[in-house]
Amino acid sequence: MALPAKLQNDLKQFQRLQQDLSNVAQQRMQFDLKLREAVHTLDELKTLAEDTPIYRPIGGLLVKSKGRAEVEELLSEEKETLEVRLKALERQEGHLKEKYSQMQKDLTEALDKAGVVAADGSES
Repeated sequence: MALPAKLQNDLKQFQRLQQDLSNVAQQRMQFDLKLREAVHTLDELKTLAEDTPIYRPIGGLLVKSKGRAEVEELLSEEKETLEVRLKALERQEGHLKEKYSQMQKDLTEALDKAGVVAADGSES
């Protein structure tokens, strides 16, 4: 049975929404990992003596920093930036999940009305 054009279009939009949701979830996980790494590094810095030499990456090089305070400041700024970005991604993911749930419900109802049968033999 051929699906109406509007329903086909809605299904394509739903698939794009699934992909967007997957991409945002993956980005959120990456930022969460970076944030945890920054927090862990800041915690480790606090255990070092003040005169311990510390190196930080700049591109493909490790460069000796001017001191622990410089690295702590840079990491604190990075941590704040990551926290803001992570919160934005979490909000975006939440909105996409709501839209996904609503669209899934609407499509299920539309498919039922169209009399489309699911792959397992039951009606959708």
